[in-house]
Amino acid sequence: MIRLALYQPDIPQNTGTILRLGACLGVAVDIIEPAGFAFSEARFRRAGMDYVALASFERHISFEAFETARKAAGRRLVLLSTRAETPYPDFAFSPFDTLVLGRESCGVPEAVHAAADARVIIPMRPGLRSLNVAVAAAMVLGEALRQTGGFPAAAPT
Repeated sequence: MIRLALYQPDIPQNTGTILRLGACLGVAVDIIEPAGFAFSEARFRRAGMDYVALASFERHISFEAFETARKAAGRRLVLLSTRAETPYPDFAFSPFDTLVLGRESCGVPEAVHAAADARVIIPMRPGLRSLNVAVAAAMVLGEALRQTGGFPAAAPT
């Protein structure tokens, strides 16, 4: 199953929103530390609400520790980047992908770009820099789940 990874997140509200997204869609989240805030469920409560307790997430003390776990699991690293050339709808996602999102303040360092197996971009109007990280996560994750048949079954009404 596809995973999301947050590289050294800066804003706890975005992290809470992404944990909620993961809980609702059954997608695990990797949090690559250090985070730019004290890591606690209380920090995520407003955006993540009670969904944070239902989220499956793993904290990694560094990018190197994350990479060790990712490679051992045989997962591909797909970086969402404003520097990428491949529009995400044109990319062929795999159930073994981990979608990584950079820091809200500055993205990811060159070492993370170099480690990525693929890089995708969200097409936007010229002159605009980027979307909110949680919005970007939802957009690209939605396409990846659509392509791989990974959406959870709809609950009966």
